[in-house]
Amino acid sequence: MDEALILTVFQKTILLTMIIAAPILLSAIVVGLAISIIQSVTQIQEQTLTFVPKIFAALLVLIVAAPWMIDIFTTTTKELFEYIKVFIS
Repeated sequence: MDEALILTVFQKTILLTMIIAAPILLSAIVVGLAISIIQSVTQIQEQTLTFVPKIFAALLVLIVAAPWMIDIFTTTTKELFEYIKVFIS
């Protein structure tokens, strides 16, 4: 078992997590920023006003990007299963 191979597997796993989470997090950040700007312009400071649109935006992005996320996840999982053959031998 090679240490470089183990580090490669961990690196791919962390990178996959960041790639899959990025669209949802970025949409929540953009919506939160837009709502915050609107709140500061109108001087309405209500916490639930930012929470609900962020949830809807994250769900919308999740619905739209789910096939892409599943494709990337399954491709990487297949690669990781190929590494298992190397680990065993």
